[in-house]
Amino acid sequence: MLRFIFWVVCVVAFVYVGATVKLGDKTFFQHVHAIWHSPETQDLKRGVEDTARPAVKKLEYGASEGYRALTSDDGSAGSAGSAAPVPAQP
Repeated sequence: MLRFIFWVVCVVAFVYVGATVKLGDKTFFQHVHAIWHSPETQDLKRGVEDTARPAVKKLEYGASEGYRALTSDDGSAGSAGSAAPVPAQP
């Protein structure tokens, strides 16, 4: 319980200091906001999105096919192979 209270106090102190103490002309959170919205960071985010798009599409397709196989009424395991049926839980 003391460990939890310690971490809560640390988080509250970080938020308070980050929002009120000036580091130059801005607070810590204002600096983070300015960096996050800079043109360079926007370019980086677009590049990551473009690079990750094929992997995300594959994950979405795999998840939808897996869900479709699990919810199909014919009881087959889909095209994943001939896996043995899972016994019912008591």
